[in-house]
Amino acid sequence: MTDTTVTTAPDRSSRNQWWDVWDQFKKHKGALIGLWIVGIITLVVVIGPLLWPWDPAKTNPRERNTLAVWNCIGEDTLGTWGCLFPPEGEKPSIKVDIRHPFGTDQVGRDNLARILAGGQVSLAVGFTAMLLAIFVGTLIGVLAGYFKWLDGVLMRFTDLVLSLPLLPLLLVLAYLYKDLLSKTFGPELGPFLLIVTAIGATSWMPTARIVRGEVLGLKEREFVLAARAIGTRPTKMILRHILPNVVSPVMVSAALGIATAIITESVLSFLGQGFPPDFPTWGSLLYEQKGNMELYPSRVFIPGILISLTVLSVNYIGDGLRDALDPRIRGR
Repeated sequence: MTDTTVTTAPDRSSRNQWWDVWDQFKKHKGALIGLWIVGIITLVVVIGPLLWPWDPAKTNPRERNTLAVWNCIGEDTLGTWGCLFPPEGEKPSIKVDIRHPFGTDQVGRDNLARILAGGQVSLAVGFTAMLLAIFVGTLIGVLAGYFKWLDGVLMRFTDLVLSLPLLPLLLVLAYLYKDLLSKTFGPELGPFLLIVTAIGATSWMPTARIVRGEVLGLKEREFVLAARAIGTRPTKMILRHILPNVVSPVMVSAALGIATAIITESVLSFLGQGFPPDFPTWGSLLYEQKGNMELYPSRVFIPGILISLTVLSVNYIGDGLRDALDPRIRGR
């Protein structure tokens, strides 16, 4: 009697579709590298201030405008390159003690501590403003696409907001309400709420147009028509059948919205309409040090590189998500 073994191929139909999305996403090298970069930057700016001993707001005039502070042989003066020498009479030490690897600013604050603190604020603004913009854009897009009687009004309103000059509008909002919100919610929370709300309220329009187009197509699908035929209420229809099928474009729009929010916050801070000077962000660091660019270029280059690197990585992540969530490409 012959024993025959039948080998069956693994059933891919029972596999979660998000594993297929991840497999396709990994094929996009730029998106995968961007994900690692954004993850590392986020991890560093979140954990770094807990480990780094210097307070970003603490000043020390004796150690101002240094590149790196070391203990070297000599007298008690600050060298040209930021070398702090031990007092006369003490035993000379040649051991290098790098206390400020990125140097200090014009009032002796540690630049690395300020960059870490600024990264926390910039990323928090980017993620929070993105969530607000996605919520508003998805809500308006779904309502305009599903309810025909709301389509004209909401889309004309969307076109109106798109036609406004956004940067001057943001500057006017910051100028009018910055002091009021600072007095009401505090000098830190007030500007944060203002900037997040202003960016979110002026960034939802592309999401709304994309979601509306998706909903218009979904309304004619068989499963939606069948659910409507058995008397499914509009609210249940939207939550159960419409929203789960617009997740893909919303996720891509969310990734790109983070980059837009970070750039917008940096522009506002660079123009002096962002957070207060003692509350650092990457944009405000550029604004503070623009006059010292020739003498201390690293103070401008480091936050500028971090902004560019974060935005570029997020854009690559958005491209990778767009390809991975497209069912026409996923199986290739």
